Amino acid sequence: MTIAQWTGAGTWRAELPHSSPRHALVWITRGQGRCLVEGVLRGVGVHTALCIPAGTLFALQMGKQGFGSVCTVPAGGPVLMPDEPMVLRIRDVRPQAELTAILEMMQREQNSNRAFADEALDAHASLLTVWLRRAIIDDGEERLEMTAAHRLTMAYAALVERDYATGKPMSAYAAALGVTPTHLTRACRASAGMTASDLLTRRVVHAARELLETGDHPANRIASVLGFRSAAYFSRFVLHHTGHSPTALRRRSGARAGGTRG
Repeated sequence: MTIAQWTGAGTWRAELPHSSPRHALVWITRGQGRCLVEGVLRGVGVHTALCIPAGTLFALQMGKQGFGSVCTVPAGGPVLMPDEPMVLRIRDVRPQAELTAILEMMQREQNSNRAFADEALDAHASLLTVWLRRAIIDDGEERLEMTAAHRLTMAYAALVERDYATGKPMSAYAAALGVTPTHLTRACRASAGMTASDLLTRRVVHAARELLETGDHPANRIASVLGFRSAAYFSRFVLHHTGHSPTALRRRSGARAGGTRG
């Protein structure tokens, strides 16, 4: 699918830190943006391939001119994907054209309803993994010089992804990591471009919006699932960080879906 189809109607789906149960390969063919992967913020641009393993905390911000494709792959299946996030800058024209062609063929098969489409998709997915392994050998991952701030923020991001629904404050994460909240915040500013509290809050906001806008559980149930002390506090949290009440968010998402169906 395209990046726009992947993110859906709301840019928050990609721009707020979150994770996916599926592996994702993002191929950017136009424009520039930024990605946050495991708490590390970096720039992405034309001919960047971004591999995001399932369960990895990430966010993607693309400008209005940004365009690209995304292939999502079930975790634990026969299609092998990298175990760790990777950012690959593909400099040669030949591998650029090869990846674009593979993704376009997969999209055509997916939309064609032709006989044996599933087998064809599996075959193209195998070619995709071959392309990835060659790209890793030929171009190599764009590696950052890992600082102590990067390592601490990555450890924090992993804990946030694991425990964001427990209701624990940022200070509890800092204590678990053996540092002060001030030190953790300083590291997150240097690595992620935001405070430690902001990273945790944005992850919770994404989860809240996802549950409100795509499901039918009542707000008090969602509040409980996400570790809030009360439904009233959850409603104030959502209103403060989105500008809309839980009811209004659900109503807006229903109107968008109805417009799409129409």
